[in-house]
Amino acid sequence: MFSFSAQYSDGENSYRLIAALFLRLLALIYLIAFFTLTFQITGLAGEQGILPLSPWLDYLLNDLGGSAFLHFPMLFWFDQSNTFMQIVAWAGCVFSILLFLNIWPRINLVLLFVFYLSLVQAGQTFMNFQWDGLLLEAGFLAIFLRPDSKVMIFLFRWLLFRLRFMSGISKLVMGDPAWLGMTALIYYFETQPLPHVGAWYFHNLPEIVLIAATVMVLIIEIIVPFMMFLPRKYRLIAAWITLGLQLLILLTSNHNWFNFLSIALCLFLFDDKSVRRIIPGGVERWLTMSWSKRLTNKPSTLSKNSSYVLAGVLVIGGLLSIHRMVTDKSLGKYSDLAIDLLQQWHIVNTYHVFPTMTTTQIELKIEGSIDGVNWKEYKFIHRPDALDKRPTIVLPHHPRLDWMMWFVPFHPRFLPWFDSFLISLLENSSDVTAMLKDNPFKDQAPNFVRVHSWHYEFTTPEERERTGNWWKRTYLGPFSPLPFKYRIQN
Repeated sequence: MFSFSAQYSDGENSYRLIAALFLRLLALIYLIAFFTLTFQITGLAGEQGILPLSPWLDYLLNDLGGSAFLHFPMLFWFDQSNTFMQIVAWAGCVFSILLFLNIWPRINLVLLFVFYLSLVQAGQTFMNFQWDGLLLEAGFLAIFLRPDSKVMIFLFRWLLFRLRFMSGISKLVMGDPAWLGMTALIYYFETQPLPHVGAWYFHNLPEIVLIAATVMVLIIEIIVPFMMFLPRKYRLIAAWITLGLQLLILLTSNHNWFNFLSIALCLFLFDDKSVRRIIPGGVERWLTMSWSKRLTNKPSTLSKNSSYVLAGVLVIGGLLSIHRMVTDKSLGKYSDLAIDLLQQWHIVNTYHVFPTMTTTQIELKIEGSIDGVNWKEYKFIHRPDALDKRPTIVLPHHPRLDWMMWFVPFHPRFLPWFDSFLISLLENSSDVTAMLKDNPFKDQAPNFVRVHSWHYEFTTPEERERTGNWWKRTYLGPFSPLPFKYRIQN
């Protein structure tokens, strides 16, 4: 076991309650992440999914040979069937519950990391999100968590620092005019991938307030993280400021469980003394009684020394990742290879939340037809649709297809999966159509599909009062950068 034991006193430097509370929260977040995949993974990467896993693995083996196993670690090298994908997702739910109940916690933490890493790799572009990497990185650290280890407490703070600092500094180094001009939040609430009803209210705040809020976001993300390594007083200030920002994001955005995990990581800026004030004594005893022995067994000398090696790898890897992101320069062949491997295993990740700001909300409407004359629309469950439809709150769920649809009009690199999605609709794949609100072609597959693009905007309070609509929209025309046009009409 990689850990370093440095016994803290029972005063301000005690972290037994913090560690127990964090692992409970981590178990719940893992449970949410796995559960939301149980009814999505086969549609995304299954045998009849949008991006079937088996052909991709064949390609990786042909391209990389035996090193493919190292660069793309996953259990699915042995079995790519829908059944096995479902087993992995449901097993993750079981391991999460066992972790919450403190049954074989270390073993379950290892299994959770391996199983979720496998799903992330299998999901390809649908699982290539920063919250997936953050969950794996936090889950990896949790395997070695000891409340009496200065090294492990520092590494959790280091993770939170990198998450917040990289999210902020990326907004400047990318040179995005909205962030540099301090106008990003004028657009963000309306144009984010999946806005919920809170975004409508914040979008309609006065522009001067949104500009001031943009400045505050940059300060909180770039300056405040350095306070996480200062003495206790300043660390607690950093914690409450960071928590406040996360709560505001929850009020305005459907970022699944991302912000809940960020909040959980903030626990390591506190200590038992500060948390004990708001947790009833009975709850504290329930949390710590079952964790104390398993988390504080005396580590061996090898474990103590190994913790320094672990910390060295993670700190150096994190610094190199920051350097590469800020400078956009190669670190050298071997350094780049090492960082790439750490990132492929999601032990060290790069974080850059909304480094560029999209200023328009473009919605793609897909229609199918059997005869090319009568058309029926495929509707998504959570995307903006009817103008009077209240923007839905879906967190902590992550509807990955709905989310990915946002990227297609803006980023050509997402067109390949979109083409595959349309082909799946033409084939009437039940696994794929199950992720939609309904399938208008349940009895017979369509012969044609077409895509139209619309510009959606939030209404003003006056427009909402007059019309009852949350949205207004403008037709932009057909969306047609598609390779298989012989089966498509625009």
